Amino acid sequence: MGQALLNDEYEPAADRQRLAALDRYDVLDTGREEAFDRIARLIKLTLGVEVGIVSLMDAHRQWYKAVDGFSTDEVPLQSAFCRYLLADPTPIVVPDARLDDRFRDNPYVTGDPHVRFYAGAPLTTSDGFHIGSVCAIDSAARHFGPRERAILTELAHVAMNELELRRLASTDALTGVSSRRAFKDEAGKFVALARRHRSALSCIAFDLDHFKSVNDTYGHAAGDQVLSAVSQLVTGQLRRTDLFGRLGGEEFAVLLPHTDQHRAHEAAEKLRTAIRTLKIPGSHPPIAVGVSLGVATLDPVGDDIDSLLQKADEALYAAKRAGRNRSALWQPSNTVMQTERRRVLKAGRIIFMNRHAVTDCTVRSLWENGAELALSSTLDIPDTFDLQIRSDGAEWPCQVTGRTEQRLIVSFT
Repeated sequence: MGQALLNDEYEPAADRQRLAALDRYDVLDTGREEAFDRIARLIKLTLGVEVGIVSLMDAHRQWYKAVDGFSTDEVPLQSAFCRYLLADPTPIVVPDARLDDRFRDNPYVTGDPHVRFYAGAPLTTSDGFHIGSVCAIDSAARHFGPRERAILTELAHVAMNELELRRLASTDALTGVSSRRAFKDEAGKFVALARRHRSALSCIAFDLDHFKSVNDTYGHAAGDQVLSAVSQLVTGQLRRTDLFGRLGGEEFAVLLPHTDQHRAHEAAEKLRTAIRTLKIPGSHPPIAVGVSLGVATLDPVGDDIDSLLQKADEALYAAKRAGRNRSALWQPSNTVMQTERRRVLKAGRIIFMNRHAVTDCTVRSLWENGAELALSSTLDIPDTFDLQIRSDGAEWPCQVTGRTEQRLIVSFT
């Protein structure tokens, strides 16, 4: 188990402020977006390296918003070269990682992908917090001069500007539907009303099946055409009172006021059938796409918009696991009721083996008697441990009540 190195290098208050700044952008775990993919490609093209990355760093990982040249989407923060940018935002250039004391024993240097060259520049918010990076990576040692450093720094500014535009936009530029931020802001008002009046409210989360193959086969312009056509079709299927937004990449959500689970499921099936029969002109044969959908209904006691979306997303992935091109209803687990769940982004530590083992995690939600934790892998985490949030001066003994590969639901015991 990796010791929580990053947390040792940061004062809890400083890390809390940095994570709060990152949380403003609401970008973690969102889908691919062409604006950021383009920056990753430009890193490769302009600097002549094998890998270009645009990343964000939470409490336990470096997550790739865009990556060109690697197949992975994230790495543990304790192994990430870019974590050094959080302490010292000066751009880093490592001509040969085998000769650098910080990196020579790094598993990504000693093993696959055998990194030799690395250069990184921070993504810095307007109020001075370093929330991520752009980086260039190669399997061969090489030199980076002032020109290359300047290019990487400028691309970091471009990526940060894209994050700011994304945060402020109310309409998705490609599809014309609500942006992620605008959707969540407006949906939050509907949730508050439904909780106050105890009225039915449901959410459908969906994304397009195998969408990457559309981009790979027909090109990004065709992929954009598919997203626009699907958005227009869905808009035409909804009621005037429904809310429709693009959450990122090929991921969308629909909020259905005054709609119970049964009617929401009917609406999801209607959308699935309509999208399945949609033919996109301009190719031979015309492009056709399938869709997987997840349906969740608001619990007026325990849900806010984030937990409702999370439930719909869990149902969506259940539909994918069942074979795609289908809709699924969210099924409650046997966990303790998550009353007054608060979405947070906090640095946490999982402590076990009589306090001899420590693993970093990111606390994504808190409620009175439990929490949702994100970490790089839950494989070696026992069912009981202590959770520590140093920025809050808090520690709880925990029992795992739900587990996926990278998420834990725990109750405080």
